[in-house]
Amino acid sequence: MTLASRKPAILITRNDHAQLTKLADGYAASHPDLAEELYTELDRARVVATEKPGAEFIRIGSTFRFTTDGGADRTVTLVLPGEADIAAGKVSVMTPIGVALIGLSAGQSMKWTARDGAVHMLTVVSVGVGQQPAGGNLAGAHS
Repeated sequence: MTLASRKPAILITRNDHAQLTKLADGYAASHPDLAEELYTELDRARVVATEKPGAEFIRIGSTFRFTTDGGADRTVTLVLPGEADIAAGKVSVMTPIGVALIGLSAGQSMKWTARDGAVHMLTVVSVGVGQQPAGGNLAGAHS
């Protein structure tokens, strides 16, 4: 793996790791590619205490801002599948972009493959925890 293609280091809380493992198990039969991508991210993540002081990284419930290589600038919240609502800026962790975002910190970039097969690059601008998005909109972000 070249330096350019290496994925950034990510953090995942113990609670999120357990919850995401169960989700991946549940999706394995119906969405094997997505489940496998999530398993890969869970395997490479550094698992940290649920309340790690000063650590601002994307976890379930985080509101964050990111930009894409296509020029989009979005503020969204990462949520569980049943809470997803693109119009309200709530992105499911069980989508290609949700899997790519989990565990990233401000300044980190990650490639992700949209459902149409197109590869995109996103960069996290800022991360907050447990906040609701202020008018976030994913229209055109291929989630």
